[in-house]
Amino acid sequence: MMRQAGRYMAVYRKLAEKYTSFRERSETTDLIVEISLQPWEAFHPDGVIIFSDILTPLPAFGVPFDIEEVRGPVIQSPIRSEEGLKALHPIELEKLQFVGDSLRILCREVEGHAAVLGFVGAPWTVATYIVEERTTRTYTTIKSMCHTAPQVLRALLSHLTKAISDYIVFQVESRAHCIQIFDSWGGQLPPDMWDCWSKPYIEEIVSTVRSKCPKTPLVLYINGNGGRKRLGSGISVQGNVDPAYLFSPLLELTDEIQRVVRCAGPRGHILNLGHGVLVGTPEEAVAHFFEVARSL
Repeated sequence: MMRQAGRYMAVYRKLAEKYTSFRERSETTDLIVEISLQPWEAFHPDGVIIFSDILTPLPAFGVPFDIEEVRGPVIQSPIRSEEGLKALHPIELEKLQFVGDSLRILCREVEGHAAVLGFVGAPWTVATYIVEERTTRTYTTIKSMCHTAPQVLRALLSHLTKAISDYIVFQVESRAHCIQIFDSWGGQLPPDMWDCWSKPYIEEIVSTVRSKCPKTPLVLYINGNGGRKRLGSGISVQGNVDPAYLFSPLLELTDEIQRVVRCAGPRGHILNLGHGVLVGTPEEAVAHFFEVARSL
């Protein structure tokens, strides 16, 4: 489940009171392992997702960032020009050893009982943060660059594609059983622009990773059935239950889960939320989601 470890869980909130920095929690091996295992111990899902963030690898290839309590992620030096591109360099995987160590420990902890999942952001989605500087509702700057500075944006996306591909292989070599690719903000693009600015880079990642790790499943998170049709049948997708349904009566939640499964069809779909678990979500609703999923 997307964001299956987090603030909706009482045990996580208690830990966060002691370790107040999100980056400390998501970049310290012992804390990553402890937090990743919290939902597995509570709900016994089929998969344990490493507690991390799609921005975690950014400093390893030249993009420092902070996460502020109110504003969320803030990129220290947004990249919007040829000059900005000079800050980028090949990903230094040794700076992400805490990710590799955490994955190996998680595999030992749940061996034979659950899959361990790593994840990355898709190039377009990661680029929205690097260009816009912080979370936005309009994506005006990066959308404008598609027309005013396409060569800069393509260079950024190409660099991200290589770095993300290498990061996926690193996670697989660290014993991740499956990798999720999150194109969380791909849905902000009209279909023709997604085909131009997101799809080719995802396809390049898939091709690269499959050539090096042919047995590792890759799962794409993408908004809406239309995106799935444009992507084609060669890659599985996940979703797309609205996380707000976890606040509804359990019978309504059951109906919505069953509706999503019917719409998705019999193949190439992993049941999940359409976005992360919302703060304040009742833990019993999360448990019910897993119970229904296992019964289908």
